[in-house]
Amino acid sequence: MTTNPAPRSGRLGARQIYEALRDQITARVYGTDGLLPSSRALADEMGVARSTVTVAYEQLAAEGFIETRHGARPRVARAVVERARGRVAPRPPTRIAPLSKFGERLRQDAPVWTEPPRGLVANFRYGELSPSDFPVLAWKKAVVAAIARRPERLAYDDPCGSLRLRTALQGYLWRSRSVRCDVDQIVIVNGSQQGLDICARLLLDAGDRFVMENPGYLMAHHTFAATGAIAVPIPVDADGLETERLDGVTARLAYVTPSHQYPLGGVMPVGRRQQLLAWARKTDAHVIEDDYDSEYRYDAKPIPPLQALEGSDNVIYLGTISKTLSPTLRIGYLVVPARLRPLFRAAKQIMDRHTPLVEQDALAAMLESGAYDSHVRRARRRNAERRQALIDALRRRFGDRVRIEGAAAGLHVVAWFDGLPQTREEALIRAALAKGVGIYPVSALFDAGARGRRRPQRAIGLVMGYAALEPAQIERGCRLLAQAVDEIAAG
Repeated sequence: MTTNPAPRSGRLGARQIYEALRDQITARVYGTDGLLPSSRALADEMGVARSTVTVAYEQLAAEGFIETRHGARPRVARAVVERARGRVAPRPPTRIAPLSKFGERLRQDAPVWTEPPRGLVANFRYGELSPSDFPVLAWKKAVVAAIARRPERLAYDDPCGSLRLRTALQGYLWRSRSVRCDVDQIVIVNGSQQGLDICARLLLDAGDRFVMENPGYLMAHHTFAATGAIAVPIPVDADGLETERLDGVTARLAYVTPSHQYPLGGVMPVGRRQQLLAWARKTDAHVIEDDYDSEYRYDAKPIPPLQALEGSDNVIYLGTISKTLSPTLRIGYLVVPARLRPLFRAAKQIMDRHTPLVEQDALAAMLESGAYDSHVRRARRRNAERRQALIDALRRRFGDRVRIEGAAAGLHVVAWFDGLPQTREEALIRAALAKGVGIYPVSALFDAGARGRRRPQRAIGLVMGYAALEPAQIERGCRLLAQAVDEIAAG
C-alpha cells in the first residue's frame, strides 16, 4: 500500500508529513501490521528529500505509532490499530492537576482580553495614544545613548530601579505634582499593573475587604479580588468617591483615582481627601492613589495629591508613563511609605529581579534633559485640541440629547445619551460597529454586585477616549455615531 499524505502542490516539511501519516494511522487507514512506504519511495512520490521523510518516520516511531527495522519498511504498531478498533481499553481521561486557590479565583473572575477591532473609521477606546505623538527622535537618542554607554558591570540591578531614574523622578514628581519623597521611597515597576499586583500581594489576604470606586477601574478590581479579598464598592459623584459613605466601613485598603476619577472624571476636593485620609488612619487602612493621567489638565486647577497632604503616612502613590509616552513601554512607579520600602523591594526582586535597564536609563536621560517635560507639554496641547474637537462634535451632532462629564482633565470623556434607555446598549454598540465606530459603555465598569450610585443609570453612557484620534476622525466618528443613535432610537 502506498500513501499520499497531502497534494503535491508545494513542497512539504517533515512536520506536515508526520501529521498526515499520524492522522491516517489513527483513522485506521492501515490495518494491523500495515506497511508504510519506504522512506526512499515516499520521498520520490512527494518530491522531497529522503532525509525529510526520515525525520517524520523517526518521530512516528518515537511516539509509538510505527515500528522500524533496518532494511525493512516501517510497520504500523499493532497496539495502535487495536486501540483504534476498541480492542485495547481506552486511556482514562487525563486528570488536570488542581490549581491553587489563587488560580481558581482567577479562572472564575479573569479579566477578558478582546482583540481591538481593526479598520475602524474611529475607535473611541480609552487607553490608546496616537503614534504621531510619540517623541521618536528624543526617545531614539536616549535609547542609543543608553545602549552605547559601557556599563561598569553586567549584573542584576537594584530591584527598586536604577538610582539615576529614581533621582530624576524625584525631581519631576516634586515640580509637576508637589510629591515630596526620598529617592529610596520610589519603586520602579513594569507598568502600573505590576504596581497594583505588588500592593495586592503585600496588603491583602483572602477574606479581607478593599474599597473600590463604583464605577471604577476593573483591572484594579480583578487584581485585588484575585487574592481572595472582597470588594466594598462605594459610589462616586461629580466630586469623586463619596467619602461620607466610608463611615462604619472596615477595609485593609482603598483604591482611588482622586485627581481624575475613572471613568466619570470627577476631581476629589480637598475636604473629601482629608476625610479619606482620616478614615485610613482610623481603620489602619492603606490608600492606593492612582494618579494615572495627572499630566492632562485643561479646565481644572491642579490639586495636590493625597500623598502631599498632611496625614498621608498610609498613602501609596502610583504613576505611569503609559499615558504620556506609550502603553507599550511598561514603566510605572510607586512612592511608598518609608517603612514599607524593604517589603516592596523584596517583592519586586522575587517577581522579576528588576525592570529592564535600557528603558530606565533612556527615560532618566529624557527627564534630566527636559525632553520629557517638553514632550508632555506638546502632548497636552494636542490632546486639548482633540478633547475640544470631541466636545464640539458631540454637541453639534446631538445637541441637548447628550450630557458630557469628566472633560476637565484626562484623555476621555463620558457621554450620556438620555434619549436612549440602557436596554438598547448592545444594539447601539452593534449598530456603531457596523458603521466603523468603536464605542464602550460605562455600564461595564460598575461592580456587578452593587449598582447603587447617585442616580439610576437609565441612559446609555459611553466612555469615549480621544487620544489616539485626529480631529477629522473624531468628527467623522461622531457623525456616524449619530446615525447609529438615530437608527436605534427609531427602532
